[in-house]
This record gives sequence, structure tokens and C-alpha cells, in this order.
Amino acid sequence: MTCAASDPCQISFALPGAEANDIVMIDDGIAGEGMDFCEQVKTMYPDARIVLLADHFDFDTVVQAFRWGIDGYMIKEISTEPLVGALRLVASGEKVLPSEMATSLGERPYPMGWSVNLSDVNLSDREIEVLQLLISGAANKVIGRRLGICEATVKVHVKAALRKLRVSNRTQAAIWAVQRGLVAYDDDKARPVSHDAAHAIANMHAAQSRPRAAAFA
Repeated sequence: MTCAASDPCQISFALPGAEANDIVMIDDGIAGEGMDFCEQVKTMYPDARIVLLADHFDFDTVVQAFRWGIDGYMIKEISTEPLVGALRLVASGEKVLPSEMATSLGERPYPMGWSVNLSDVNLSDREIEVLQLLISGAANKVIGRRLGICEATVKVHVKAALRKLRVSNRTQAAIWAVQRGLVAYDDDKARPVSHDAAHAIANMHAAQSRPRAAAFA
């Protein structure tokens, strides 16, 4: 079930016992307190999926929103078809945020002193390259083409990396790599990002519905 409301009390009538696949869509312009509203709803209904609808993209707001546990951040310009697709992703447990996030991450400065720290894991050089391509959002077929190996071999490297990092999926592996300061393999301008930003970034191997909305899985 999906509901929209301007007050948390209204949601209590629509979602008396909110479940994990229930979605609450919140306008970030509600009395100028969209983020506070998100926090209230998340506290009242921890199992519900929360999507914030924004008038425009704002990097800091996106980071803060995902730190508070929302599941989707969309620009209001999004059309019906990609909106429905994005909501389905959110309902299935994925995180959805605007494609502007990826562009902004590549342009923002990062704290001095950040460096790659992989000393506590035994990753091979090839597994590190695969991780770098995961950060850039490449699918297995693309990774294989970039590295000159077959797709089956890519899957072996991905599986090995997940095991060594003790994570369960590609998203977690990409976030782990970003937090350690690893940069995207195919972007000469890529750079490490801050710890806060790492919480809002995930692997872009899921298809983009349109330029305005990117699904991160």
C-alpha cells in the first residue's frame, strides 16, 4: 500500500499496522519541515518504506535523508512510468535516489588524509579492479569487457570479493569500497568521498528509468 499525508496522524489511519512493503510518500515542502516529518514517520512506522519527493536536488539533503533511514528520494519532475518503477524497487527493498547524486559525488572535494586502506582483507589485484568497476555501476558483462575476461570469470571474482569482505551483495561491496577510499576504475576524475556520502551511495548496476531518476541496488 502507498499513502500520502500532511500529518503523521493521517498515516495512522491509512497504515494502522505498517508493513515492510507499505510506502509513505512525503513532500519535502510540507510546512518547510519535510525532513522532520520523515523522522517522525520513521519513528512511528519503522517497517514502512519512506520516499521523499523534492522540488529540486540538494546533495546535503539527500545524504541526511538516507542517514535517517529513508528509502527513496525523487525529484517531482519524474513522470508516471519511472515513478511507478521506482516505487516498485523501493517496495522490494531497494534504495532509489536521483542520478544527480552520482554526478555530484564526482565533483565534490573530499577530506585530506583519505587513502585506500585494504590491509585487513586479502583481495587480489583483479578483485580490486572488479570492486572499482562495481563503484562505477558496471554490470558483469561490462566489467568483463573492460578487463578482458569472460562474464563467468567476473562472477567468480565478485563472489570471492563478497566472501572476503563479508558482505552479502554488490551494493554492500561498493559501499565498503567507497568507505575505504577506493575510486571508480573507469573515471580519471573519480575520488574518495566522505563517510556520510558513502551512506547515500550504492552500486548503479540497476537500470536507470530516466535521467532524472536512478535506481541504486
